[in-house]
Amino acid sequence: MTSLRTPRTTSITRDPRARRRRLGVASAAAGLLATLLAAGPAAATPDPGDAPVQGQVSAEQVADARSAIQSGEIPGVDEIVHSSNIEHLANIPKDALKGTNSDLAFQGKYAFAGNYDGFRIFDISNPKAPKTVAQVLCPGSQNDISVSGDLLFLSTDSSRSDNSCASTSQPASVKESWEGMKIFDISDVANPKYVAAVETACGSHTHTLVPKGKNVYVYVSSYSPSDAFPDCQRPHDGISVIKVPRKAPEKAAVVSFPVLFPGEGPDGGGNPGGPTNPGVSKTTGCHDITVLPEKDLAAGACMGDGILFDIEDPERPRVIDQVQDNVNFAFWHSATFNLKSNKVVFTDELGGGGAATCNAQVGPNRGANGIYDIVGKGKKLDLVFRSYYKIPRHQADTENCVAHNGSLIPVKGKDLMVQAWYQGGVSVWEFTDSAKPKEIAYFERGPLSATTISSGGSWSAYYYNGYIYSNDMAKGFDVLKLSDRRTDPAKRIRMDELNVQTQPDYFDFDD
Repeated sequence: MTSLRTPRTTSITRDPRARRRRLGVASAAAGLLATLLAAGPAAATPDPGDAPVQGQVSAEQVADARSAIQSGEIPGVDEIVHSSNIEHLANIPKDALKGTNSDLAFQGKYAFAGNYDGFRIFDISNPKAPKTVAQVLCPGSQNDISVSGDLLFLSTDSSRSDNSCASTSQPASVKESWEGMKIFDISDVANPKYVAAVETACGSHTHTLVPKGKNVYVYVSSYSPSDAFPDCQRPHDGISVIKVPRKAPEKAAVVSFPVLFPGEGPDGGGNPGGPTNPGVSKTTGCHDITVLPEKDLAAGACMGDGILFDIEDPERPRVIDQVQDNVNFAFWHSATFNLKSNKVVFTDELGGGGAATCNAQVGPNRGANGIYDIVGKGKKLDLVFRSYYKIPRHQADTENCVAHNGSLIPVKGKDLMVQAWYQGGVSVWEFTDSAKPKEIAYFERGPLSATTISSGGSWSAYYYNGYIYSNDMAKGFDVLKLSDRRTDPAKRIRMDELNVQTQPDYFDFDD
């Protein structure tokens, strides 16, 4: 497929203070095939966290959005705007897989893009013109994706009739229903082969790889148990650990379920949520985990809690520190270490990714990033809050927008990150001073609609071998080129493989 560019493109550097209008009130909306003609959307998990939505907004919000577009305070519908230091090189729209685009992983000259209907593989050897190598139909939200050697891993977090790629939706209350991890052989990248499946308690919303020699451990994050679900019972206060032999992936199996939030009662430990902490998610598992294999360290974003834990024994992780923010965080979503592993950026997915939270009414501290310093030595570490970061450009009430998936931009001596914000677009920002984060570049599209709110925008935005790659939920796969003296040194860093949640030690920093 040839590279397609949106004709209505503008390079604009706006002073965020110019967006001084109210912009309304936050919306209350909360088989293998190389090619195929069509595919219906996979059923999505209804739980908080990355839940696609579509709904109406009020007449006042519609009027406000239209006024903001007409005055130039926000881009027009589907209009592209960006800072002068970003160039939009390519966009590849959805093709055979019509579902929601999700996460990204990289290996060599290939990008692997998740989709609620399966996954797509791009040849990115020419970033200006990515080419589709394969499309695999295998429905099961959210199809969080990662790669290691000849293996590709895919999360299924919707209850299915069986573990095949021809499965259909089936209630989780049916004992025979299946959710969990799927494993593919990608030694022939153009013809992936489905080789193994492992069922896990409450499915797999996301997963994280911990490579260990001849094996790959998979940390499976899932949540929201129910007494009505035979394979997702309370308490569900830990993670499933799968051991996958690289040479025999068909022998993959769950080897442990470490409890991260011990406690008495049917729901175990962790944040109790409301009514004790109104507006905060009850902790019933983790949403996402990022590991630093070289440091035997991990950070978990676990609904109502943020944790730091030791993974020296990958089958028996041990929590080092646990923090909560019951004022501004609603749903701890993901985590990113800085280069020296003495900071963690946690994201808050206020509204589950389906609400308009990037407006003046919600403010700068909710639906944002929380920056924490890691204080201490060895395994005696504490997380200490320093500040929040949120994009400085207000979005319309028809745009789902909140902090989402991002990665480091590796430059020695600086803490730089690129991050997706759904319809808030892609933000490049610096947190070298933990207390004073600032945006240095951005790319965004205008709202999908000026009259309704529906899921769209960048799910994941990652820096890989000199370019930014973004998987837009609705618009497809984007390639961006960032040219800035602060980030240009990162272009010299070349990776053979990148799964962002298995964070590399780019410069081999000492402890």
